[in-house]
Amino acid sequence: MAFVFRLIYDGAHEGAHNMARDEAISRAVSSGAQPPTLRFYAWQPPAISLGYSQRIGSVNEARCRAEGIGIVRRPTGGLAILHADEFTYSIALPIDHPLAAGDVMTSYRRIAEAILEALRRLGVPGVAANRVPKEQRARSGVCFEAPSDYEVVGAGKKLVGSAQWRRVDGVMQHGSLPLFGDIARICDYLWDAPPPERVRAHAATLQDVLGDAPSWEHVAAVWRGAFADVLDIAFVEGSLSAEEQVAAEALLREKYANDVWTRRR
Repeated sequence: MAFVFRLIYDGAHEGAHNMARDEAISRAVSSGAQPPTLRFYAWQPPAISLGYSQRIGSVNEARCRAEGIGIVRRPTGGLAILHADEFTYSIALPIDHPLAAGDVMTSYRRIAEAILEALRRLGVPGVAANRVPKEQRARSGVCFEAPSDYEVVGAGKKLVGSAQWRRVDGVMQHGSLPLFGDIARICDYLWDAPPPERVRAHAATLQDVLGDAPSWEHVAAVWRGAFADVLDIAFVEGSLSAEEQVAAEALLREKYANDVWTRRR
């Protein structure tokens, strides 16, 4: 019997709004107030998201301000990502859901199978998600410099960066698929960035791999189908509830748009 999920096509939002909405949804799902949820969204204006424990000092804040690039800290770990021309997903599960079973890596790999299938359907060659030798991992603060264990690669390059947040009552995972543009653009905004050529050697946008950039809407449709088939999900389209919207506004004020949170490290 298929798992019933809410599917939210959520459009584009500022970085702090996106993180607040992800957490509000995750907490509603974890409490049982909402069903497991898959959310698709984008970022406007572009923003750099820092991993939970990453230092704010790695960011060239003056240049970000001058060029209209937002800065937000994620509730998940990992390294910095420049969210610009991309497709972003998040999945929220209660901790006792079968898709959340096991440890972080077990559930991460389970979700990765659906992502791999989505990329195959988009025409990406050589998709895989394997362990990464220590010497091949990222050496700077840039997420897309190199893949981590079981992150998704295609045509020999990292395509999707994902991170997971596990709590006592729930699991939330979100991730980014750059659609087009310069994958090394983030190097312009970080003090500790690697040479752009090193990022381009190890990561790519969907356009780099396919020679053309599918639309956000097309990627969302393919993603939906792959998740439905691989994870046995029946989707019901919906939106944030009134309670989730109130919670997201509170999280925005108290956390994601608050310097105390953004500059915590």
